[in-house]
Amino acid sequence: MKKKIVVTAMLLVCFVICFAAVMNINGKWTGTLKLPNNTTFILNYTFKVDSDKLTGTAHMPEGDVQITDGMINGSDFSFNVPVPDGNAPHTGKIYPDSIQMHIVYKGEHLSTVLKRAN
Repeated sequence: MKKKIVVTAMLLVCFVICFAAVMNINGKWTGTLKLPNNTTFILNYTFKVDSDKLTGTAHMPEGDVQITDGMINGSDFSFNVPVPDGNAPHTGKIYPDSIQMHIVYKGEHLSTVLKRAN
């Protein structure tokens, strides 16, 4: 009985480690965002995870902006990007090959998919 419990626990630990490796958000991500006026905006982010804290940079044409209030919980995350007149809250979900992200900017709810940059 004890052997079954130990083997089950070891398999569970292996599964958690593999899941964490697949859901790694660290690094550079890029995508495009279609704005309400039908123009597209290129998005570039660099993320770093430390425990449940998400930090990083949003790369803008006007210059880089540090993300704030970043949190990550499993495959879900959230952070803010300081913009003129406030913040643009971002929430998202991490998938093995992409990130689905929801952004609120000036009252508009926008969605995009990011891919890992090479």
